[in-house]
Amino acid sequence: MRCGIPYLLTFRISDHIGYGLSLIRVQRYKFFSFHYSLFTIFCTFASDFKEVMAKDVALVLSSGGARGLAHIGAIEELEKNGYRISSIAGSSMGALIGGVYAAGKLQEFRDWMKTVDRKKMLELTDFSLSLNHLVKGKRIIEAIMEFVPDVLIEDLPIPYCAVATDLKAGREVIIRKGSLFEAIRASISLPSFYEPVQRGGMILIDGGVINPIPLNRVKRHSGDILVGIDVSGHDYKAQWELQHELQERRKHDKSLKAQILDKLIPDNLDFNYYTMLSRTSSLMIRQNSILMAKLTNPDILADIQMTRYGSFDYHKSEKIIAIGRLKTALAISKYEHLIV
Repeated sequence: MRCGIPYLLTFRISDHIGYGLSLIRVQRYKFFSFHYSLFTIFCTFASDFKEVMAKDVALVLSSGGARGLAHIGAIEELEKNGYRISSIAGSSMGALIGGVYAAGKLQEFRDWMKTVDRKKMLELTDFSLSLNHLVKGKRIIEAIMEFVPDVLIEDLPIPYCAVATDLKAGREVIIRKGSLFEAIRASISLPSFYEPVQRGGMILIDGGVINPIPLNRVKRHSGDILVGIDVSGHDYKAQWELQHELQERRKHDKSLKAQILDKLIPDNLDFNYYTMLSRTSSLMIRQNSILMAKLTNPDILADIQMTRYGSFDYHKSEKIIAIGRLKTALAISKYEHLIV
């Protein structure tokens, strides 16, 4: 049997060492528990910050003719993902869609667009004998006003502005007050197609001429994010390749109908004076939109270039809207992966 002072000293020393180790374990537990709590609080705060601060959107919609119907899909996708549009600005078709949204009538507009076919488009086209425009543009505005009443821009529930171009002064005009539909009508005045709008000594034409995606004009709020939807571009290379493919198919088609068409329709029919001018104009507008995006660096930019749909394909609204939803969903996903 072991006994005596040496044994007692050994017992005492081991006892104190065990006690000390226990204290160290307790302190380590408290240390890690404290920091884990801090980490949890930080994660909760970050999540709340993302939900509260990063969900308010200053939305900018570009010009693009019928391709601008993709803006409807973009807005729907933003709202589906919990984003709140706190302000909106648009140019040309973007001004129209943005204005209708700000007035709370986007669904009604979409439903109406479903009824638009080639025949209705012709009915809504009030041709003019003027030397500076082909279409007056009153009939289309009056048709939309049947379900979207005109209001003062300053009375809209969210800040809104439309961008137009003063042909006389050669400058950009930002419209933030007055009649909503006067602003829209000025912003959509495609040169030579729609009649220019006379306002305050100015001759107003399409806003896309100078600022196709006015990322620098939308009203900003503290904590919001800047979102741009750009449909001003057109995938001309893919379109060119598609046309070439169709021509090749026509050449190899031995049916009587194809042979008659081959005799009547010359090669490169789509390469003419009109397409040259149209494509040149589109390329310049496209470069302006790219430059604006570089200058403003939006948080989310949905760059939607299309191959099959042109500026006058209004009768294909649902297909264009679907493209807008898809491209915006991809842009949102990219943004959210970056900030997580």
